[in-house]
Parts: sequence; C-alpha cells; structure tokens
Amino acid sequence: MSSNREMSPAPRGTVFNLFRRLHFYIGLFIAPFIFVAALTGTLYVLTPQLEQAIYHDALTTDAQGVAQPLSAQIAAARARAGESARIYAVRPAPGPLDTTRVQFAEPQLGPSESRSLFIDPYTLQVKGDMTVYGTSGVLPLRMWLDQLHRGLLLGDFGRNYSELAASWLWVAALGGLVLWAGTRPPRHRKKALSGFAATRHWHVTLGLILAIGLVFFSVTGLTWSQWAGNNIDKMRSDFGWTTPQVNTALNGNVPAEAADPHADHRGAMEGMTMSGMTMPAKTAPPVILNQPNASWDQALAAARQAGLHATKLELRQPKNAEQAWTVSEIDRSWPSQVDAVSINPVNFSVVDRVEFASFPLVAKLTRWGVDAHMGVLFGLPNQLILALFGLGLCTMIVLGYRMWWIRRPAVPQLSPSQTLLSAWLSLPRYAQGTSLIVMLALGYALPVMGVSLIVLILLDIQRWRSAQRAAIVQVEIAPDKQSPLAIVQSRFAGKRKEMRYFLRSVTVLALIVISVMANAMIGGVIDQYQIPFSHWSLTMYITQAMMILLYSTVFTGLLSIPLWYFFLGESDEQGK
Repeated sequence: MSSNREMSPAPRGTVFNLFRRLHFYIGLFIAPFIFVAALTGTLYVLTPQLEQAIYHDALTTDAQGVAQPLSAQIAAARARAGESARIYAVRPAPGPLDTTRVQFAEPQLGPSESRSLFIDPYTLQVKGDMTVYGTSGVLPLRMWLDQLHRGLLLGDFGRNYSELAASWLWVAALGGLVLWAGTRPPRHRKKALSGFAATRHWHVTLGLILAIGLVFFSVTGLTWSQWAGNNIDKMRSDFGWTTPQVNTALNGNVPAEAADPHADHRGAMEGMTMSGMTMPAKTAPPVILNQPNASWDQALAAARQAGLHATKLELRQPKNAEQAWTVSEIDRSWPSQVDAVSINPVNFSVVDRVEFASFPLVAKLTRWGVDAHMGVLFGLPNQLILALFGLGLCTMIVLGYRMWWIRRPAVPQLSPSQTLLSAWLSLPRYAQGTSLIVMLALGYALPVMGVSLIVLILLDIQRWRSAQRAAIVQVEIAPDKQSPLAIVQSRFAGKRKEMRYFLRSVTVLALIVISVMANAMIGGVIDQYQIPFSHWSLTMYITQAMMILLYSTVFTGLLSIPLWYFFLGESDEQGK
C-alpha cells in the first residue's frame, strides 16, 4: 500500500499536470487564432499615422480667410450627395487645417457604414468622398484592417475566430503564471542557455512580462464579441453598469438608451430599435426629419452654449418627430471628453445632458478600457505599447511551437498519460467536481469557449483511446520479442501511414482555406468598390491572387500544426 501511495502523484502534482496539459492544448489548437488576432490587431493600432498620410488631401486643408458657416458646408455636401440624401451625422472641422465631415446613410452600404463627404470649410470644395465605418468614422484602410481583425473579412461567422482567441487568451496567460509559480526550478548561477532551455526561458520571460496585458486584451476583446459580448452586456445592464446616454425624447417619457462603448468598432446606424423602449405619445410638434441647413448651425451654437467645449464634436439630427438633436463630444484621448446634450428642434433649448464626470465607475473603466484597446487613449505611446504587446505575444507563440518542435518524436508515440482526460481523472474527487462546475460556468458565460472545449475533449478522448490501443498492442508484441528488422519496418510503416493521413488532411484544409479566402477577398472588393469581377483590371487580378495565396499559405500553415500533433504525436517530455 505504501508503494502505491508513493507511485501515485500528490494532489498538487495532479493539478499542475492538468494545468500543463490544458496550457499545451491551448498553445497547440487555439494559438493559431490568437496569433492572427494579435498580428492583425498590431497592424490596426499602427495605421492611424499611415491613414493620415494616405488620406491627407481629404482630411486637411489650407486656412484661407474665414471659415464658412456650418450650414454652407452642409449645403455643399448636399449638392454632391443629392437633396434627398439622408444625413447620418456631421462632424465640424476640429481645427483650422481640418475638413468638415458630413456623413450620409445610404441603403446600399453595409452595417455600420456611411458615405462621408469631406468639405473644405473655406472654399466649400468637396475634398473627399469615401465610405467610413462605425461611429468613430474610420477610413477605408482601417475599416479593412478592423474587419480583418474582428472577423477575417468573413462577416458575423468570422467573428467566432476572434471570440475564440479572446476566450482562451486569459486562461493561457493565468495558467502559464500558475505553472511558473508552482514548478519553477531553484535559482542557480547563470549558465549559457541553448536549444530547448533557451527557448523555454524566453517563452516564460515574455509570458511573465506580458501576462497582465494579455488578460486586459482578453477581457476587453470579449466585450466586443458576438456571444460572450451579449452576456457581458446583459450582466452590465442587470447590475446597472451601463454607460449613460443622453435622453432624446421630447415628452420626457422615454428612458435614455444605454450607450455602446464599442460603437467605434460596431456602431449602429439609424433605424435600429432598442428592446425595452416605449413609444412616446404623439404630442411633440412636427419636425422635418432631414433638417434644414441652418438648423445645424443653431444646434451647434446651443451645444456650445450648454458647455460642450471639446474640439471634436458630432451632431445627429432627430430620428423622428418626437426626438431631439444629439450633440456629443467624441474626443477619446486622455482626458476623455465624451459629454453629450440633446437639443429641442423647435426652440433649441437643452432637453437633457450627460457628463462623463458623473458616469458610474464601471462605465468609466469600460470607456477607458475600450479606448486603450483601440490605441486611442494615450495617442502614440498607447499605440507603441499595444504594438509591443502584440509582437511579443506573436513571438511567445512562435517560441512555444519551437519548444514543441524540438521535442517532437521521430515516430508516433502515444501514451494515455499524455492526454487531458487522464490528467483530469487523476485529480481527487473534490477537484474533479470543482473543475467541472467551473467548466460549466465558463461554457455558459463564454459559449465559444464552451463549444471549443467540447471539441478539445472529444479529440482528447479519441487520442486517449488510440493510446490505450497502442499500449495493448505493445504488450501483446513486446519489442524484445521482435527482430531488429521487424521493429524498424513496423515503425517506418506506422510513420508512413500517419504521414499519409496528415498530408491528406492538410490538402483538404488548404482547399477549404483557399475557398474561404477567395470568397471573402473577391466578394469584399466587389462590395466595397462596386466593380464586377469581369471588369477588373489585370493588376487587380494579380494583386488579389497574390493576397489570396499569401493568406491561404499563412492560415494553412498555422492550422496544420494541430493536425501534425493529432496524427504524428508528441514526445514524452512535452507531456510530463
């Protein structure tokens, strides 16, 4: 009995073994998605300056005399867009060298998109005409990068990839900290490290440096997600943590809807309804929905008189006859200027006012967290920090794969002890029950994590059964009973068979990736530029073909890593 106790691992050891296996599985199966999210996010936060350079002519002007009234600038935009065009929002020039942005809602545009005309305040010249995205009004370059980062240009379906990465990133970061704290070796005199030891050292070092930031990116990224984001929004609403929004109801009976702090990424266009809102009584005076040009000047003057002093403002006209103007500060930098007022369209008096200083603490933290995640809170330093974190995370993932590659086996080596299931079964009963409750709770709160965990468990069970069958075969035909030639032949045959399965799977994966990427990129160009495929130039054909080939190669390579593990196995050292 004493020998059995000595052979069985201690509860603490079994817990760490479970963390190690889970960390390994996350690194192997989920890390490709985390890598893509980190890389595309890094590109996104580094592009504001590039965007300013590319669209310099549309965004800036030369100060020539006195700027024309806002009404004249809007009239110039209407002349280009058409008098019947519905104005979505107007952003007056924030500085003497900036243009005014007049955004129009057009039915042929996609969700959260609007047509923006850039007007020279001095000459009334239309200096730019392009599609912008979200309430932040990002221009086409960042719009493309934003959609790539969020959904790989695949729409709502593609958003599952970024939610998958965000759901597991915090688990990988905290699990790595637990493993480091519980299994770090005692300190010795420094020695020159090489090979696996050096790779592991830098992987661990980067993990320790980036851990807090990775948790931050994971949590803030989840608030944007499709499934978990809805649960987070519901929780914030239940606890009264929603961001206040100015009330636009003229009769005062309609409660103000909660503002969306993530609208810079997923801004909602007009016409969308909010659940839970009651219809106001038909008592307000009639209002022209497409407001006259002069009314924009009056609304702006009333907002300035009400105390909105930020240089960056956005004006939105009433959505219907019972609602007021909305004038909001949109300066997301530090210190944040996001106050808002609603203006009566009849007498231009202030209907309601919301100040950032009076926001609940959670709402303020949400606002700052979202802006920091986007790299706009502290300007260039914020961008550089995010870029360093993103590149550091990519490097750490590459080092993790290198660790596994160094210890990969020459031939498949299956052992039941190298599975997540066996690590969980080794836990004490109370630990099994606790971990099961935690998994169910996380699966409910983070649905994509729950579904992916089920997939991982199913793959793990299949591998566990294969390992058991391999162990039985090894017992039936002991290696010492075989001839050397028979051992070599059996191993070569096994490797050849598994390699064949691996190559077939990679081929199928490559075809799927190429099909998805081709559909996304070709369809995206057609939708964005309204150019039929048959009317493309030779340069466009070549450029898009190269882009499809590049992205398909990268994604096929990343997603082939889990297939390698599944068919060709891992070393004993990696699983211990």
